[in-house]
Amino acid sequence: MKQNFTVRHGALDGVEAFLSVAKHRNFRKAAAELGVTPSAISQAVRTLEARVGAALFTRTTRSVGLTEAGERFFARARPAFEELIAASEIARGIGQRPAGLLRLSVPPAVVPTLLEPMIASFCQAYPEIELEIVASGELADLAAEGFDAGIRLGDLIAADMVAVRLTPPFPMVVVGSPDYLRDRTAPERIEDLRHHACLRLRRSNGSVAPWRFAKGNKAIEAIVSGPLIAHDYPTLLGAAIQGAGLAQVPSPIAGPAIADGRLETVLSAFAVTSPGVFLYYPERHQVLPKLRAFIDHIRSQGGTEASRKRSRE
Repeated sequence: MKQNFTVRHGALDGVEAFLSVAKHRNFRKAAAELGVTPSAISQAVRTLEARVGAALFTRTTRSVGLTEAGERFFARARPAFEELIAASEIARGIGQRPAGLLRLSVPPAVVPTLLEPMIASFCQAYPEIELEIVASGELADLAAEGFDAGIRLGDLIAADMVAVRLTPPFPMVVVGSPDYLRDRTAPERIEDLRHHACLRLRRSNGSVAPWRFAKGNKAIEAIVSGPLIAHDYPTLLGAAIQGAGLAQVPSPIAGPAIADGRLETVLSAFAVTSPGVFLYYPERHQVLPKLRAFIDHIRSQGGTEASRKRSRE
């Protein structure tokens, strides 16, 4: 199969010129194939021979042949160069169409509420993309850990990231099961939480998150205590449903349990509003078609609109 060769400089300088001459056994034909002058081909080959430290061709006025060193170089260089060309074509294809492995770091809470409803339709719409979802409460270093993007609450995303809104803002609600609240006085003030079992979240940095509230225009953080510390909201939600105590969780994940009566809300007048859930990635110019396809698909499924944070740079 004919390749579209161009003379490159650097580590491969002269290699494709050598391969073309070796294939045609003729400098002029190699020059015509590469679109350069015969003198440029000769110079490229001489530079390669100097770098290799051995003559690669035997030249006469009538013919061009390979030396023993040239034969061995050709035998190893040709398949390696063809592999390099093939690798470039694969990379170019991934850069031009939605294809390849798309790795996302997401908190466990968003998988059932945000991702599960659209996974099947996304995989059907983009069969050349392999979607890998890594559900973890840890804030991943996207570049170091090989992720294309992450999904997190907006207030947990660094300011130098590009962020795309996936959900509207929503309240953080305090919930408890009817069984838990039946034998206790439901809290009416934030201070009343000292008399309740409060289920708490441990952040990725190791600290236990305080409960956050809004009282008028004032933000309040309450240090609470209770029998359970978990690393993700679904665990807190499940424990609250089972009657272990009160939990403060995002309203979208508590919604179904509130709707069917498994949970009741308390302290609603003091609920603080979360910015919502965002997909984020390091640099806008690094967005490959596979990630753009995912963003467009999840927007179309959820009817969300984009919101980008400015980079510090």
